[in-house]
Amino acid sequence: MSPLKSSDPLAAVRRPVATAKGLPNAHYTDPQVFSEETDALLKSTWAGLAVASDVPEPGDAVPITFLDMPLLLVRDKSGLVRVFNNVCRHRGMILVDAPRKIEGAIRCPYHSWCYATDGRLVTTPHVGGPGQNTDPNIDRATLGLIEIRSHIWHDIVFINITGDAPAFEEQHAALLSRWEAFDQPHIHGGADSRFTLDVATNWKLAVENYCESYHLPWVHPGLNSYSRLEDHYNIVEPQQFSGQGTHVYRQLTSEDGTTFPDFADLSTFWDEGAEYIALYPNVLLGAQRDHAFAIILEPLTHNQTREHVHLYYARNGTDDALRTTNAAQWKQVFKEDIFVVEGMQRGRSAPHFDGGRFSPAMDAPTHCFHDWVAARLQAHRAT
Repeated sequence: MSPLKSSDPLAAVRRPVATAKGLPNAHYTDPQVFSEETDALLKSTWAGLAVASDVPEPGDAVPITFLDMPLLLVRDKSGLVRVFNNVCRHRGMILVDAPRKIEGAIRCPYHSWCYATDGRLVTTPHVGGPGQNTDPNIDRATLGLIEIRSHIWHDIVFINITGDAPAFEEQHAALLSRWEAFDQPHIHGGADSRFTLDVATNWKLAVENYCESYHLPWVHPGLNSYSRLEDHYNIVEPQQFSGQGTHVYRQLTSEDGTTFPDFADLSTFWDEGAEYIALYPNVLLGAQRDHAFAIILEPLTHNQTREHVHLYYARNGTDDALRTTNAAQWKQVFKEDIFVVEGMQRGRSAPHFDGGRFSPAMDAPTHCFHDWVAARLQAHRAT
């Protein structure tokens, strides 16, 4: 590794929060920097891709384009969720172009090479000539689908593209310990508990905004009316995650007194407490006594992001109307943030903006994320 230059603009980002600057404009506006960050921040870590509930039954398959990579999310015949390159090992043809049930094998539409749902190459029609389905030069055992390293936690499918990140349980031991009480089934609420939002912003600004509670009085007056700014606290775990929590969580209750069932055996803190954490790089999480949510940020370009929102409950059979109301309320909250992150994105085109400053009292979670970004980029550039 070569030593970092003292003129490194990221050095100012890594100073203590009281004197640090935010990331330079190029980290939001430059497609080349976006490409570099894709390698340093997303492909080499445990990035959120999808949820296992997208493929609920054995044989279910969903094609996903992530960071321009064609991937295939599959629940194999044994029930294991896997992620593969969505391309045939023969000539690189896309295998599955729409969500569907794999009844037999995954068949390439080009030359009909077929793969089992666990990725094994099982048939190669006419590969040795008409009527000859084998060839000594084509070793099926070594030509199965290329599998992407994956891990499932709380139904979220995380992937490590480079394959060399520490084990998920090791990398995120601090969060797994912090939320150990929630290490129990998370039941996806179904079709009425998922939605997407397309936002004209760099994905990092969505993380930065989610981390902090400073904006609540002005951006989320409804939430702030009962869970006030002074009811919140910062959460900072350097190089891993950051966010905010509240001591005042108001459980949703219908007119007849119906509520969602609680997760089992929670401490009394969770009676009125809740926490909202950004797990680096691109997964935003919410934990409450009676439901949870995950937002998977899909970076589309340097200034376009798609937010995939999923809501979870402690049990099956939750009240339909209450679930619909809950999804609508959260959707409203998340939509309230759009003008903020889009406004910050437009602001990053201001020629003399220097990255901004942080409030030491209020912005520690956001600075924690900036410091993580800067640290990984410095390491990436030094290799």
